[in-house]
Amino acid sequence: MTITPPPATTLSLSVNGTTRQVTLDNRTTLLDALRDHLDLPGAKKGCDHGQCGACTVLVEGRRTNACLLLAVMVEGSPVTTVEGLSDGEALHPVQQAFLDRDAYQCGYCTPGQICSAVGVLDEAAKGWPSHATQDLSVQGAVLDHEEVRERMSGNLCRCAAYANIVPAVLDAARTTA
Repeated sequence: MTITPPPATTLSLSVNGTTRQVTLDNRTTLLDALRDHLDLPGAKKGCDHGQCGACTVLVEGRRTNACLLLAVMVEGSPVTTVEGLSDGEALHPVQQAFLDRDAYQCGYCTPGQICSAVGVLDEAAKGWPSHATQDLSVQGAVLDHEEVRERMSGNLCRCAAYANIVPAVLDAARTTA
C-alpha cells in the first residue's frame, strides 16, 4: 500500500516585516504555520474553533483568528503577531499598558488580547462603530468602558483579568491618540 502525501505548497509569508518561505500542507492553518513552522509561539491555540481569541493576529492590520484561516490564504498579505508589535526593546503602547495595568494573570490569552486591542484602536481611529456605539453621527469612535468591552468581546480570559484589560486598552488609546 502506497500512502500519498497530502498536497503541499511553498508559500512566501510576510510575518512581522520579514518574508519567509515555507512549504506546508495546503490544510495548515495560519496558527499552526506560525507556531510550528515559523517558531512564533505568541499566538495560542485555545479552542481551535475561533471562539476564544487566543490566536488573534493582525492580517493586513485587521484582527483575525489565526486558527480559522488557512496559511495559503495569507500569501502576500502582511501578518503581525504579538512578537512583531514592539520596536526592538521599546514595547508597543498596548503592550506597555498591559504591563503597567497588570492586565494578565496566567498570560495564555494575553498575546491575542494585545493583538485584538491593537486592532480595536485602529478600528476606533477609523471611526468604525460597534454594537455599543451610541451616536453614529459622531466622527470617529469614542472609546469608553462599554465600547472597549464590546469590541474586545471576542477575546476570552479564563483567569478573569478583564478588570485590568479594559483600563489597559483605554490607557493605550490615550497614549496613541
